[in-house]
Amino acid sequence: MLADACEQMIEQQVRAWDVLDARILDALRAVPRERFVPERWRELAFADCDIALPCGKRMLRPMLVGRILQALQVRPGEQVLEVGTGSGYLSACLATLGAEVCSIELHPQIAVIARANLQAVPPPSPPVEVISADAMQLADESCYDAIVLTASLPIYQPRFERALRPGGRLFVVVGAAAPQQASLIRRVGAHEWSSEVLFETHIEALENAPRPAVFGF
Repeated sequence: MLADACEQMIEQQVRAWDVLDARILDALRAVPRERFVPERWRELAFADCDIALPCGKRMLRPMLVGRILQALQVRPGEQVLEVGTGSGYLSACLATLGAEVCSIELHPQIAVIARANLQAVPPPSPPVEVISADAMQLADESCYDAIVLTASLPIYQPRFERALRPGGRLFVVVGAAAPQQASLIRRVGAHEWSSEVLFETHIEALENAPRPAVFGF
């Protein structure tokens, strides 16, 4: 029954939004999404809707998870930074694709839940590392092969692209209001980056990220 619901999610939501990479679809099949959904919302695990988490947060919709994974194209052994762990579902998908995942979560309560969720499913090797910290304090330079922000930046923050190694990719959603722009940033050299616009979407803003000034009269 759960397998049928998962397959329906993949066919009607994920594949329908042009996620066609078989490796990505297999990863979504392999990770039991229902194990990462709060118990009271389990019946909505495979639905195309927002699912509430503590602290006013929400899980990303399945089709957005698929687009993120397809854009990043992580390979086994790559070091990936995830900003905003949430339930741990995207972390598990990245690890299933072979990535070594470090995930930063601002809220300790959510970090505890994510660690428990990740431990309750067949563990990836190496396991996902979940850190409770503020990603806006990130000062890493040239450390990661891929970075994904699961919340939007009202104003683009170069600190994240600087944390990429040459050849690294950053998935980021930028914009202070809908529609926001999802982009893939690539570090193509020591001091050079490229940007590719992927699609429009709307997700909540990263806490503590700078906002545009509000003008009053």
